[in-house]
Amino acid sequence: MPTEASRELLRSLPQVEEVLRAPRVEALLADLPRPFVVETVRNAVDALRRRILDGELCDVSEARVAEDAAVRALALTRPSLRRVVNASGVIVHTNLGRSPLAPTAVKAALDVAGGYSTLEYDTDRMARGSRHAHCERLICALTGAEAAIAVNNNAAAVMMVLSEFAGGHEAVVSRGELVEIGGSFRIPDIMALSRAAMVEVGTTNKTHEADYERALGPNTAMLLKVHPSNYRLIGFTESVGVRELRALADAENARRKAAGAPAGAPDVLVYEDQGSGALMRLDAFGAYAEPAVAESLRAGCDLISFSGDKLLGGPQAGIVVGAKRHIDRLKANPLARALRLDKMTLAALEATLRLYLEPERALAEIPTLRMLAEPAEDVRVRAEKLRDTVAAALPAGCAKLDVVEEVARAGGGALPMCDIPTFCVRVAFSRGDALGCERHLVSERAVPVVGRLKKDALLLDARTVLGEDEMDEIAAGLAEYFAEVGA
Repeated sequence: MPTEASRELLRSLPQVEEVLRAPRVEALLADLPRPFVVETVRNAVDALRRRILDGELCDVSEARVAEDAAVRALALTRPSLRRVVNASGVIVHTNLGRSPLAPTAVKAALDVAGGYSTLEYDTDRMARGSRHAHCERLICALTGAEAAIAVNNNAAAVMMVLSEFAGGHEAVVSRGELVEIGGSFRIPDIMALSRAAMVEVGTTNKTHEADYERALGPNTAMLLKVHPSNYRLIGFTESVGVRELRALADAENARRKAAGAPAGAPDVLVYEDQGSGALMRLDAFGAYAEPAVAESLRAGCDLISFSGDKLLGGPQAGIVVGAKRHIDRLKANPLARALRLDKMTLAALEATLRLYLEPERALAEIPTLRMLAEPAEDVRVRAEKLRDTVAAALPAGCAKLDVVEEVARAGGGALPMCDIPTFCVRVAFSRGDALGCERHLVSERAVPVVGRLKKDALLLDARTVLGEDEMDEIAAGLAEYFAEVGA
């Protein structure tokens, strides 16, 4: 029940019309539609009323309500999804949109976004075409697959493959590969949703061929291998490779045929969810390098799925490659329409894939590949330039700037054991503090700057800073922070 103090505050709340005459709100009315501003003021008054009824004693002056309304209005007019400067050193940063696109991919998306396109129009036949055709030939050329299909992410690809080929049947998978990735996506959950009956074999650290062999039965439809892209088991471990699974599947399929399996009965398929989706092995990572898609196909996979926006360096997509007869079934699956890519994603994916036709060009122009493979000494040069850019923008004596050697990460669940040497600008604070500066750079900037904190200092990793424009953004953000601290 409201106290006397609460009732007094409620009586003191200004009327909406009074707040609309406040200078702060009148300034908004010059730029924004009146109904929008009125609704924002009403919401600000209602929010204060709820706080008072909850027992909070707060400022209910006209100026306070006007300021709250202005903050709410500006928050709604500022884009929520906007550009970020990634100075964290995490290259495929899931929270920051994973892989930045190559300039040619950005241009391709813009070209089809502003007008009509050949999304489902075959100009050779002058008739309706298929959106799957835009990327399929490129994917096949780059992987050696017979056919391919792209959907809106790899989780969708896994769901579609399991639903089509293992729904109502058994899929055998090692316990050491029952992974959970970001966003609580778990292989057992997606298998249950697809109606595939999961048969676990082996132990967490060791699975043998005999474990799979014993699990094979008349209802087995798939041997599933999940590449543990976001973790590694080390030490007393053993797993079964694709070649061994291929041999087991072939032997079981031959046995079924010899036993008189009915015509058209499904074979046991070997399917690998490769996750990260590397189209080339990056020599810089040696033994840590992710397996390339083409390697798994040559080893005997019937189907492989992988992401378009991780190590491939393209837009968000899930790609499935394999035998044409299997991909044709996926294209006819109702999920293919529900999970299909839009025209802008297709255009960006096609442009990214086209760069891979020239591997050296792909390494130079696809930002993710360039950042992963860039020599550390080149990063040092860029860190020194970032330091000088920041130093020129800051008032004297506010901070000490050093270039320090650090470790960057691939991110996106890829290369989890690989330390990528990098160089950072270390900001040690004489005024203010690292935590307050981080909050300012992230929360109060139109273009947020995301670094990382270490031992009361702010680290700005040059490996993931994309150019001089981003250096200028970092310098401007730091200058703003120290100006506020000085004030």
